[in-house]
Amino acid sequence: MPPDLVVIHCTELPDLASAREFGEKVLYPSGTGNSGHYYIDRDGSLHQYVGLERVAHHVRGYNGRAIGIELVNAGRYPNWLAAAGQQMSEPYADAQIGTLVALLQWLQVQLPSLRYIEGHEQLDTTQVPAEDDATTLVQRKLDPGPLFPWPRVLQDIALRRLSTTAATP
Repeated sequence: MPPDLVVIHCTELPDLASAREFGEKVLYPSGTGNSGHYYIDRDGSLHQYVGLERVAHHVRGYNGRAIGIELVNAGRYPNWLAAAGQQMSEPYADAQIGTLVALLQWLQVQLPSLRYIEGHEQLDTTQVPAEDDATTLVQRKLDPGPLFPWPRVLQDIALRRLSTTAATP
């Protein structure tokens, strides 16, 4: 089945090198780890780590139908799952969003099957106990987060948001 979905992520790590190191950790019997197809650094530079013909491990339940794009952004780093660390304060750089829009436009030409776009946080809504307070639940994935400029991105592409009612845990 050709991909019909693009999933937007933020790395929730301090820089591209850390994100790449994390993505190269082997976590599955197939010899792969968690990685998006593309990474976009703060300066707008684009890096492809997984070919479009391959499935990347970037979002539970959707990998086979989705292209993953990671935006370098600290997110909640280093307190991803701390109850007090759920704020995301780093805005996305203009150069980064410009590259993202150009990539999305290019992908729509390369993969005419693409129809949808969604954030990781809408597709993986799993809650887990906070690492600093087991009585508090926090969302496991919160990317790309509240500072992602959805209106700006959506105005320049033909993809539409995937209905959250189609999401699976």
